[in-house]
Amino acid sequence: MFENLMDRLESSFKLIKGQGKITEVNISETLKDVRKALLDADVSYKVAKGFCDQVKQKALGQDVLKAVRPEQMMVKIVHDELAALMGSDASEINIKGNPGIVLVAGLNGSGKTTFCGKLALNLKTKKGKKVLVAACDTFRPAAIEQLKTLCGQVSVECYSEDGVKDPIQIAQNAIALAKKQDYQVVIVDTAGRLAVDDELMDEISALHKAITPSETLFVVDAMTGQDAVETAKIFNERLDFDGVVLTKMDGDTRGGAALSIKAVVGKPIKFISQGEKMEALDIFYPARIADRILGMGDVVSLVEKAQEQYDEEEARKLHKKIAKDQFTLDDFYKQIQQIKKMGNIKDLASMIPGVGKALKDVDIDNDSFKGVEAIILSMTPYERENPDQINGSRRKRIAAGSGTSIADINRLLKQFEGTRKAMKTISAGRMNNQILKKKKRR
Repeated sequence: MFENLMDRLESSFKLIKGQGKITEVNISETLKDVRKALLDADVSYKVAKGFCDQVKQKALGQDVLKAVRPEQMMVKIVHDELAALMGSDASEINIKGNPGIVLVAGLNGSGKTTFCGKLALNLKTKKGKKVLVAACDTFRPAAIEQLKTLCGQVSVECYSEDGVKDPIQIAQNAIALAKKQDYQVVIVDTAGRLAVDDELMDEISALHKAITPSETLFVVDAMTGQDAVETAKIFNERLDFDGVVLTKMDGDTRGGAALSIKAVVGKPIKFISQGEKMEALDIFYPARIADRILGMGDVVSLVEKAQEQYDEEEARKLHKKIAKDQFTLDDFYKQIQQIKKMGNIKDLASMIPGVGKALKDVDIDNDSFKGVEAIILSMTPYERENPDQINGSRRKRIAAGSGTSIADINRLLKQFEGTRKAMKTISAGRMNNQILKKKKRR
């Protein structure tokens, strides 16, 4: 996401590069290009103009330090204003109450039901909450079955009532059950339509009034750009929701919805959803998104994703195995699975400063690990533990079993050996540093 906007803004900053200082003339030229970049990203003209006016005011009133070049100062000002435009700080979800009730609304096709499953998993694993999901979309065919399937994938209870068409009755009964069985959160999935109409708004308003949720979230498809912003505006006038969820952020989106919603609707973006995996749900951090837009990466989010997947006890065991040169292909396979759980490989790489631009035109298939996985799974437990014992006949059998070639087997074993040596070297370096520190203390 944001690749085109990132490129356009980078070109805009080049207009002021080499200038001795920021002046009204060179800032006007730069911001003219910035405004075009925002409009191309599907940001509304009013928002884009207001943003540029604010940047100009800040830039002209800024004393540029001698150690800082004008284009660097411009990047800093634009970064801060982008973060402010999107809400400055992350907004927490409010799940107060016994139970806390989260009402999820949105149009059909926005990813609303999938988000309910993702949110249930998020609250269960990251907040330690006991979650019940109420299937109140009685309008769309198969919506209830879809929600049941999603809840099954994340091991969360789904409440539904066969033959009942009244969403208020279903929601109220789900809440009553939650109170009896000590569920801490009830997520209410609601009906949508292909477009906003009076019937939809009357239904969602009546449901909202009947269950008085502690949090109301509106789900919009980020790929629809300004249409998403306008839909959110109409819903907010009737529903007065608490926050927005942007879905399909990994698709062909120009970023206009993310940049415009807070300014137009006045409500924060609380979550962004990327990909089909149920773990692919992130809190929306405006400053981090501004970092990505300006090509600065997002190392903090990358580290957080890694920490979510890595168990400290498992990490200690792995460290000991590496130090003793006992790192096996089974361990290698486990590391691949943990990396895959973190999300789309290209998106993860783009969080590293400077890498996003380098990978812009590189096609990184998220299934690129499949060949490696097939090879490892075609080995016997003995072979995974002792890869140096895999001779010619074993390689031929493994290739046939995995649907690969002997050359592929040779390549993997060579890469594995290189990885094992590198990890052992790093581990030895850490141990030497620890020994030196102990000696200094003495």
